Amino acid sequence: MSPTEEATVDIAAAWMRGGTSKCWIFAAEAVEATPLDLDVLLENALGSGDHRQIDGVGGATSTTSKIAVVSRSTDPGADVDYLFGQVGIEDRVVEWGSNCGNCATAVGLYALQEGLVAIDGETTPVRLRNVNTGAALSVAVATPGRRAPQDGEARVPGVESGGVPVELIFQGPFDFPGAFPTGQAREVVSAGGVVAEASIVNAGAPAILIEAGSIAMSGTESAAEIAERLPMLTGFRAAGAVRHGLILPGRPAPNAVPKTGVIGPARDYRTSDGALVQARDYDVAVRMLSMHAAHPAIGLTSAVAVATAAAAPGTVVRSLRSGGGRTLRIGTLSGVVEVDWTTSSGGGVDRVSLHRAARRLATAVLHVPTAGDPVRLGTTERPGGTVELPVPA
Repeated sequence: MSPTEEATVDIAAAWMRGGTSKCWIFAAEAVEATPLDLDVLLENALGSGDHRQIDGVGGATSTTSKIAVVSRSTDPGADVDYLFGQVGIEDRVVEWGSNCGNCATAVGLYALQEGLVAIDGETTPVRLRNVNTGAALSVAVATPGRRAPQDGEARVPGVESGGVPVELIFQGPFDFPGAFPTGQAREVVSAGGVVAEASIVNAGAPAILIEAGSIAMSGTESAAEIAERLPMLTGFRAAGAVRHGLILPGRPAPNAVPKTGVIGPARDYRTSDGALVQARDYDVAVRMLSMHAAHPAIGLTSAVAVATAAAAPGTVVRSLRSGGGRTLRIGTLSGVVEVDWTTSSGGGVDRVSLHRAARRLATAVLHVPTAGDPVRLGTTERPGGTVELPVPA
């Protein structure tokens, strides 16, 4: 079958919630079996090019327009490979340059439900490899009665309903100066005539973490207040992309990376639902961008970057956090997210862990329009070149 012979192509998928994100998960073999270029397949499936994504299955927000392509891994250090894509909403584009920890929790549960990994006791570990970045992660999924559950009671800030408990672990090392591309813990960054103090961190994902006070912010702003400052913050994302070596000066920055955050000291604030969070209940205030808006909570890769900066001397986060130790309570728009880490004998961060919840929402067959660009089977373009789909040989 060719795209000119049929108006649509069918592909099976699972719709999963992981943490505060929703992610469509495709088996790599199913993707390979379609005649469509991967980007076109995903743009058409999710309905990109329309801010409502009305003719597709995307959720019309940055946290619900995500996909993962999954297979058993051929890497001896991993059980499952997954390729993560951030699918554009108004723009017909798929960004392949980052990772998503929330979707990784969903991939772990999916792998057990689909039999990609054997269940092992009341809790089952799954070793993951993110194909985009090469990052090594692992999850520990609750498997009571040695069965892959469909639901559970674990809750996370920003989601009212429960899910299957999943511990997500990002494997390091994340240390200074290795996780700081410029070799500096803190530096001056300018964008659009505004000067800020920031830390440039690459742990979990490339990130630029800006001291709130240096740009007349607090780090406890509402989503509407972040939206008012979006042009300024987008300029800092581009400046951060240059310092990370993602783009050349003057070039447009990717929408998904670097992760861009405003960091402030703990103070009383109200969540997006109106709940009061008192300063004594968390350590540092963080407001992250997600594509072209305020993130409703915090992406887990961003949380890893914030935790790594909290552990390193001299950073913006370290200077603003209250308390100490190897746990960081992050005040987000949805409430407090807790991050833990372990350290090596040399003082570097060995691994970062978070507790999340995941649940399968649907198992579906998508009827995807075939109109689009020429076919490029088996590979997809991404910053830095091409990457093979994670299909075992």
